[in-house]
Amino acid sequence: MNKTHNKTVVWVTGASSGIGKGLVIEYFSKGFTIVASARNEKTLLDLRTELNGNEQNFIVAPFDLAQTENIKQLVEKVINQVQHVDILINVGGQSQRSLASETKMDVYKQIMEVNFFGTVALTNAILPYIIKQGGGKISATSSIVGKFGFPLRSAYSAAKHALHGYLETVRAENVNNNIKVSVIIPGRINTNISVNALTKEGNIYGKMDEGQANGMSVEKAASIIYKGIEKNKNEILVGGKELLMVHFRRFLPFLAYRMAAKVKAT
Repeated sequence: MNKTHNKTVVWVTGASSGIGKGLVIEYFSKGFTIVASARNEKTLLDLRTELNGNEQNFIVAPFDLAQTENIKQLVEKVINQVQHVDILINVGGQSQRSLASETKMDVYKQIMEVNFFGTVALTNAILPYIIKQGGGKISATSSIVGKFGFPLRSAYSAAKHALHGYLETVRAENVNNNIKVSVIIPGRINTNISVNALTKEGNIYGKMDEGQANGMSVEKAASIIYKGIEKNKNEILVGGKELLMVHFRRFLPFLAYRMAAKVKAT
């Protein structure tokens, strides 16, 4: 099999749908070599076929973010094939729709496993290779609720807050290793994140929130994120007027607290 060492390699998780799929399409259209990960291998293979990709320029590497016991072996296998990973974009995740007081602990554990520990496991496994090759870029999708608490998102918000702390630490530790770290902060994007969210019992919510349905298109979001990563932005805000909440939280926190309690959560 031909190696792809002469091309920039981008590894995207959550690549089968939503923002992850949008980023795969965005990067592939610009000539990057893709490593695509999600749970469903067939969906990834179908996407490769749809984009007229092949085994050299579109590598399918399926895995479950909630089950990362063999992640080091997967990373080693991919590195042996593509030689290096220049950009890692952690997009895969799962949201929540339930009151904190009613949410089972198993739901908290699942949300943390997928949104935090899964991302950390993959990033930590790839990080030594990026350091050894002389640098690269690492990004992960947080959320505006990674900046403040929000109704019906206690587990999701907590996981995203943790992700912010982890990524900012990785950035600080690797300034001299030429590693750029970007935290992607989406607001409401038209994806199925609400449909696939967990309820208080751990069941699938199964509904498209009005806020998501009226959100920014995946294509526009992917374009904004691509440009932000290219510019090495520390934080990439992407969305509509809901992003004002982030600025209110920073400059007018008393107002942000009031708004978070009153804004429609679905």
